[in-house]
Order: sequence, then structure tokens, then C-alpha cells
Amino acid sequence: MFRIIRTMGEAGKGNAEAFWLVVAFAVSIAVIVTGLLVGRLVEWCHLRSLRRREEELKDVETTDLRNPPGFSEAKGPCVLVTGEVVVASDAFKTWAFGIRTFFGGESKGFSRIFERARREALLRMKERARQLGCNAICNVRFDSADIGGNATDGGRRPGANMSAAAVSGTAWRRE
Repeated sequence: MFRIIRTMGEAGKGNAEAFWLVVAFAVSIAVIVTGLLVGRLVEWCHLRSLRRREEELKDVETTDLRNPPGFSEAKGPCVLVTGEVVVASDAFKTWAFGIRTFFGGESKGFSRIFERARREALLRMKERARQLGCNAICNVRFDSADIGGNATDGGRRPGANMSAAAVSGTAWRRE
């Protein structure tokens, strides 16, 4: 009789372990799905903001030419303007990037992060030029970097994946 009770107790212990394994798996899936949904929502809101602001600032011309046509007749002083931004990856993109690095190939999620960073930096530069009363920017130069995803600090684990973008140019008033 005692042997039967002990066997039933061990079976119950196995069921409890299986239950907690299912709970841990469900929580992991819930965290991944939440990360995916929240990350997509944040990215969608940022892209919508970029489109709206690009439409508002489309009259501020930009070029990488050093001396564009009409530059010699610039009205007012020429001013250096810059735009900088750091865009961080969400947890889901970081997790998916880890899987992508195992198999190789392009990471489209991180490509979108770099694109968003460049667009945001350009918009910040245009906004600064408009604040100064300028409507054109020449000699535009971009720089970008991954500032944490592949860097390590003294052998510790890599930092958060972030894209930094900086843009600079010479703002002036075009007639």
C-alpha cells in the first residue's frame, strides 16, 4: 500500500514539472510576441512621423554638391548645421538578429534601423536649417555606426544593438 502511494506521488511530481515547463514555454512565447508587437508599433509610429515631417520639410533642398548652382548668390550667412540620432533595436529584432547570424545573410530588421536613423538625422538637420531661416543645404555628409551590437567591453557580453547616424552640411538661403 505504501509503495502505491509513493508511486502516485512521484507521478504527481512529474505532472507538476511538466506543468511548470509548459508555463515557462508559454511565458517565453508571450515575451517574444509582446516584443514583436510593441517593436512593430514603435517602428510604425516612427515611420509615420518621418513621412509627415519629410512632407513638411520638402521645401528645404539638400545636395551633396560643394557649390551648387546659385550658391555664390546666397542671401545671408552660410551656417554649418548638423543632425544626430541614435536608434535602438527592440528586443525581438535583437533576438531575431542572433538567429540570423547563425545562418548568415542580410538582416533586414537592422537595415531598417539604419534607414530610420539616417532619415531622422537628415530631418533634424533640415529642421535646424529652417530655424536659422535657411531653405537649402549643400555639402551634405552622412556618417553612421553600430554603437553596441558587435562591441564588447573587456570580454563581457555585447551591449545593446543601436544605430547612430550623423549628418552635416552648409545651410544657406536660396532665392
